[in-house]
Amino acid sequence: MIVMEDNFKEYLQQDTYIALGSFDGLHIGHMSLINKTIKLAKKNNAKSMVFTFKDHPLATINAELAPKLIMDNNTKLKVLESAGLDIINMVGFNRDFMKLNPEDFIINLVSHYRLKGLIVGFNYRFGYKNLGDVELLKKMSKALGFSLNIVEPVKFKSQIVSSSIIRSIICDEGDIKKVNKMLTRPFMMQGAVIKGKQLGRKLGFPTSNLDYDKRFVIPRGGVYYTIVEYNKNLFRGITNIGYNPTVNDNKLGIETHILDFNEDIYDKNIKIYYIDRIRDEKKFNSLQELIDQLKKDKAFARKQKLEINFKN
Repeated sequence: MIVMEDNFKEYLQQDTYIALGSFDGLHIGHMSLINKTIKLAKKNNAKSMVFTFKDHPLATINAELAPKLIMDNNTKLKVLESAGLDIINMVGFNRDFMKLNPEDFIINLVSHYRLKGLIVGFNYRFGYKNLGDVELLKKMSKALGFSLNIVEPVKFKSQIVSSSIIRSIICDEGDIKKVNKMLTRPFMMQGAVIKGKQLGRKLGFPTSNLDYDKRFVIPRGGVYYTIVEYNKNLFRGITNIGYNPTVNDNKLGIETHILDFNEDIYDKNIKIYYIDRIRDEKKFNSLQELIDQLKKDKAFARKQKLEINFKN
């Protein structure tokens, strides 16, 4: 797969079918659109391309309004490559791009990338102030001679799957099982392990504290069954997201007790895949009550499957 970061400077030598969108999370709706792009490109002896942004446009326009991210770019690249995509163009959104009117945006796709077909979602909008829509695309496809494929929404239990819905479920409900059915892989956070107060070690449940990237969505506070990937090996985990009310900690932490694991991994990177929500965080009347509950959580985790289901 070719990875580009091109703001309409390069000229491709082969015809392309291009999927347009932000594609945060690469949920099942996104993948239906991308898989259609790949199929059409192969059928017409062309290259399949995803045209997206390296960072969300709002991060440039107004960072405070930018939505929290679901998936990092490196993971996105791996997913798209495994799906069979030929080219991804991760454009750097800037002030000049922001001013590009919808018509010129499409004209540039045609002239720079030999566009033969566009694939978009039913509610896709683009160009300056999002003035472009599918009705404009219908007119321009006839005028410029490219095909237009508008993909209908994918639903899960009668609900349209979207990145905003997924963020809401992660943050407000913590229903990770539901989220993972909308995604193509379990929701994942990653980062370096940092030193905490080491209270878990004193209780017999040492934890790895994640130095998480605050640009990414964080699940609702509580305790989760997770699978930890370290050094290409998988381990069962119990991850607590919250403030540890029993010991009066006032800082949000993401701490994972990794089962059957005793390595020193400070400053090492780990991936935490969220599989199921075990319970809410609560304040216990004593440390012994907390220890008893942690033993129950550990027994639950030990019964769970140690596998990660990836699908495109």
